[in-house]
Amino acid sequence: MTTVALDFTLPPGLSAQEPPEARGMARDAVRLMLSRGEEEPSHHHFKDLPGLLDPGDLIVVNNSATLPAAVRLDRLAVHFSTARQDGTWLVELRRRTAKASEPYGGGEPGEWLPMPGRATLRLIERETPRLWRAELDREVEAYLRVHGVPIRYSYVTRDWPIETYQTVFATVPGSAEMPSAARPFTADLVTELVARGIGIAPITLHTGVASPEKDEPPYAERYEVPAATADLVNLTRRNGGRVVAAGTTVVRALETAVDAGGQVTASRGWTRHIVTPQVGVRAVTGLITGMHEPRSSHLLMLTAIAGETALSRAYEEALRKGYLWHEFGDTHLILK
Repeated sequence: MTTVALDFTLPPGLSAQEPPEARGMARDAVRLMLSRGEEEPSHHHFKDLPGLLDPGDLIVVNNSATLPAAVRLDRLAVHFSTARQDGTWLVELRRRTAKASEPYGGGEPGEWLPMPGRATLRLIERETPRLWRAELDREVEAYLRVHGVPIRYSYVTRDWPIETYQTVFATVPGSAEMPSAARPFTADLVTELVARGIGIAPITLHTGVASPEKDEPPYAERYEVPAATADLVNLTRRNGGRVVAAGTTVVRALETAVDAGGQVTASRGWTRHIVTPQVGVRAVTGLITGMHEPRSSHLLMLTAIAGETALSRAYEEALRKGYLWHEFGDTHLILK
């Protein structure tokens, strides 16, 4: 079984540069490709989702809300990623460019960075080659609400307000970047799903900053699987329904919460769990997700759910049909 993520060339023109609303579309009007076993992929719009699932299925969503996690200095930007239990944060330093920002390899342990609003950020030590453990001299989330903007990478050509980066389920602030698989959901679509007997249940997983310039595995992130959601997942599986994760963050949280007997339990804390074809999945039987970068660890997760042949076929089809990538792009429904 493969240990290498799917590789392909992503043409620059397939990166979604703006939200669908800016293109005159509703959120749920983005395209949705359905992959199911050995069947050929089929093409729909996200608003068709209720008809692609069955009564008794369960969609598990991430209720984490996106923070305005980027603070811009004169030459640098600081991306606040993940709060640690001791009050420090993981941050990424990036050099500002004409389009957005790029990785910055500087910084020294003990260095103090002057921040807007007369705040100071102290670099403590490198947590990873890319991320620093650092301490701001005031409460971070309140500071970000005043001085932060949403994280934006170069394929998005302008700033958008923080509301653009929230999903309809966002109630618990904490993500550095939007849990974007759920972005196409609307209140009307949720109502239609529930009316058709398709359940919706929340987990929380606060996403850290991505690594768009290089391939690297995810690091520890905060999560919580409530008891009510765990019970619904187990009940759905017992009754023969599908458990469809709305996003790779949901897969990570649910698979972390599976016990030795294969049941999902109430769970919270930090997860370093990485889903690969070798590890497999035990909680979820479907996934709603965006289109992922070549060689990313997310593609190993997708392979674990879809299978290597089916996933390769789906991505060939997405490239051929001109699907759009990234947080404002199109979507992919994988059913086992």
